[in-house]
Amino acid sequence: MYISTKGRYGTKALFELALHAGEGPQALREIAARQGLSEHYLEQLVGPLRKAGLIQSIRGAQGGYVLGRDASDITVGDILRVLEGPVSPTECALENFDFSHCCANPQVCPDRDVWIKVRKGIEQVVDTITLRDLVEDWQSNVERAPVYYI
Repeated sequence: MYISTKGRYGTKALFELALHAGEGPQALREIAARQGLSEHYLEQLVGPLRKAGLIQSIRGAQGGYVLGRDASDITVGDILRVLEGPVSPTECALENFDFSHCCANPQVCPDRDVWIKVRKGIEQVVDTITLRDLVEDWQSNVERAPVYYI
């Protein structure tokens, strides 16, 4: 499975919103600058994220974006599913997939079970990592980073 820039940029953008939660709405240009992302590309991602309730837009001079739910209630899996679609390495590993379109005899398919296990493993990981976890991990890494004085 390949995560495109949609999934990576979306995760970074929501990480920024979680990192700055409680500080008011964040402008896309600020999010883009802090993460080294394309503001134009982020503009294309906010629509689906807003529609899914992961972010909210605040209008006005001091407007921008905030998380739609608490950072501990948004997982990486939530973000990836909105921006990338189902988390699955192959079509046949999707839940409720109609096997008549791809496999003559799905009951004896030699690799279907492998792909289902891969899908479930990926889901288990991305569905247990929250934005709060990402922020806490980042903060602990920053605290441990060496500081050099000249």
